[in-house]
Amino acid sequence: MMRRLAIALGVLGAVIVAGIAGYVLIEGWSVLDALYMTVITVGTVGYSEVHELTSGGRVFTMALIFGGFGAMIFFLGTVIDFVVEGHLRGYVEGRRMEKRIESLTGHHIVAGLGRVGSVVAAMLEEEDGAFVVIDADEERVEYAREQGWLVVEGDATAEETLYQAGVERARSLVTTLDTDADNLFVTFTARSLSSDIFIVARSSHESSEGKLRKAGANRVLTPNIIGGRRMATMVLHPVVSDFLDLVTHGDKVEFRLQEVELNGGSPLVGKTISEASVRDKTGAYILAIQSPSGTVNTNPSSDTMLEVGDRLVVLGTSSQLRSLTQVC
Repeated sequence: MMRRLAIALGVLGAVIVAGIAGYVLIEGWSVLDALYMTVITVGTVGYSEVHELTSGGRVFTMALIFGGFGAMIFFLGTVIDFVVEGHLRGYVEGRRMEKRIESLTGHHIVAGLGRVGSVVAAMLEEEDGAFVVIDADEERVEYAREQGWLVVEGDATAEETLYQAGVERARSLVTTLDTDADNLFVTFTARSLSSDIFIVARSSHESSEGKLRKAGANRVLTPNIIGGRRMATMVLHPVVSDFLDLVTHGDKVEFRLQEVELNGGSPLVGKTISEASVRDKTGAYILAIQSPSGTVNTNPSSDTMLEVGDRLVVLGTSSQLRSLTQVC
């Protein structure tokens, strides 16, 4: 629609320029007189002629009336369509959304709002995380707007689109586009624009995982493989599977798994798990600890020392996890 509006404005402008040039060349008028005559002619105002017209000038004026009237109708019709169809409101809302995205720092980006991407966005919303979704499909973009999500309409593989989503300020990017090639392009482009961003890429084929990692993905997931493993777990270990569903699905679930990082001001720093009494004070369980060096202690004992920068994998209710987060 914006393109059509620009074309209509260009046609009207071209008619006015042609009218000015015609009166200057045919009648020898000044530019101001020619402009005035052109405007009142195109606008069908009906004022008297600026100067007496020659035969050539009258013929040119008749042609200008027909051409100008058509250009004016086209322009006015386009403007009315722009306003009536809500494009003006959409443009204003788009500008407002751009400003909101520009103010974000440390947010998440979801590239692709298909079946996988929409679930990712919904979970980010549940966790109150600031995020921006990217998609080129108008229906998906409209769906995102209906959900109240920040959205950028465009090709996620393009640098300009990623910049619009604030990739250089983002904390993470999840790319869930339909093909491995597109996810590879998004990963490579995002990594070239930000060396610190954490990238999770979707892979349709196991053979693509290595390429995505080489392109810069920190994690690569293949949904069909994960789904197959989960189905096997449901058959072989149904109780374990039910427990995993309980702590990993966010819909009205009491218990959740979460990671919490210890900062320098936390009273837990320099204490063992036993001395910190995390379970007694917050009700949350510490299941694992990742040190700043990346080493993961999957079964920390009670005498494990808590240090600055440790990332704790904890299990608890929402209120228990909030309490532990405040302490950390």
